[in-house]
Amino acid sequence: MTRAIPTIVVLGGGYTGVMSAVRLARRTRRAGARVILVNPADRFTERLRLHQIAAGQEPPAYRIPALLKGTGAEFVRGRAVHIDPERREARVESPDGERLLGYDYLVYAVGGVTGTTVPGVEAHAHTLDSTETAKGFAERLAELTRRGGGTVAVAGSGLTGVEAAAEIAESHPKLRVVLLGRDEPGSMMGHKARRYLRHTLDRLGVRVRTGAEVTKVLPDAVELAGGEVMPVDALLWTAGVVGAPLAREAGLEVDGKGRVVVDATLASVSHPSVYAVGDAAAVRQSWGEIHGTCQSGLPIAVHAADTIARRLRGKKPRPFRFGYIHQPVSLGRRDAVIQFTRPDDSPGRWCLTGRAAVIYKETVTSSPPKIYRLSRWMTIPARALSRTGGRSNRPVTAG
Repeated sequence: MTRAIPTIVVLGGGYTGVMSAVRLARRTRRAGARVILVNPADRFTERLRLHQIAAGQEPPAYRIPALLKGTGAEFVRGRAVHIDPERREARVESPDGERLLGYDYLVYAVGGVTGTTVPGVEAHAHTLDSTETAKGFAERLAELTRRGGGTVAVAGSGLTGVEAAAEIAESHPKLRVVLLGRDEPGSMMGHKARRYLRHTLDRLGVRVRTGAEVTKVLPDAVELAGGEVMPVDALLWTAGVVGAPLAREAGLEVDGKGRVVVDATLASVSHPSVYAVGDAAAVRQSWGEIHGTCQSGLPIAVHAADTIARRLRGKKPRPFRFGYIHQPVSLGRRDAVIQFTRPDDSPGRWCLTGRAAVIYKETVTSSPPKIYRLSRWMTIPARALSRTGGRSNRPVTAG
C-alpha cells in the first residue's frame, strides 16, 4: 500500500543506517518523503573504535539526533522486534511503549552480531558487539591490571582480533595477551604488510598461536582442538560475524549467515520494498562477495538511498558496483599498517607503515561523522566514499 506521504524507515543507526537516513533525507526532499531512523540507543556506535573502548580508552562520542540535525530525518529510539514485509510494517519497542511504523520502503541496516555457536562463548566470553560489551571487557581488564596481571586471550586472528590484541597489549603492559586463530594474522595481506604486522605484535608482547581452534570456552580457560586446555583470565571473542535473526524471522530470504540476499540494486530478492545494507546484506559483485567493512558499507548505503529516491521518481534502478582500495589496520595508538588492494580486496604491491600509516588510519576512521555533516548540504559521489572505513570484519572461524 502506497501512503499519501512516502515513508522510508531505516532500521539501525550504525555507519550504514545513519548514512542511508542522511542521504535519503536529501535525495527525497522534493518528493516530500518522510524518513525515520530507528535505533535502540541515541548514541552512535563507531564500530571501528570498539577495540579502543575495550582497551579502556574513551574516544569522542556522537549522538544520532545530532548527526541527523538539519536533514529532516526523524529519530525514533527503540528496537525493531518484528517486520511484516507483506503489510509493510515494523513493530518497534521503545521506552514509551510499542508502536507500529508503516513504510513504503524499508532500509534494513541492523548490522551483524558475533557468532557464538562454540559452547561457552555466550556465558564466558566478551564481544565487541556494542559500546556496552566493549566497556564491560574494559572493566575486566582494569580489574586484572589492579590485581597485578593475568592472561587475556583474543579468539580470532582476523583484522578485528589483531587490532584488539595490539590495543590491549599497548594499554595494559602488565597483562599477557595471546592471539588465537587458525590463520596467520594478516593472512589476506601482502608479504611485506604481513611481516610488519607480525613484527609489531611481537614488539608489543602479543603471543600469537596459529592453527589454534577454540572448541569450548570455560569460566577460566579455553579448550583447543586436540584437547589442550589453556587457562585464561579474560577472553575476547572476535571470531566471525552473522546476521541478526530479525530478517529470517520476517520471512526475508537470507543466506547461511543470516544476511538478506539482495539483487544487483540491493533490494531483497524476496521482498523488493526492503533494501539491505552493510553487514546485514549479502552483496555479490562480478569478482565475488563483499565482506563487511565501513569501506564498502557507506557506498552500499548511498546506493540503496539513491535507488529508493529513483524509484520514488519513477526511474529505473541502477546496479551497484564496488571495488576495494585498502585494508587499514591500527596496531595500538602509535603504529599501523595499510595494505593497498585490488578491487577484489586481494593485496596490491604497496603498503604503508609506521607514523604515516597511523595518520592515514585515523583519517579514514574519523571520516564517517564528517561525511554525514557534508552530506546534509551536498551530494557526495558514492565512489568517493570507498576511501572511508577500515579493517575487514570477514568471519574467521575460531579461534
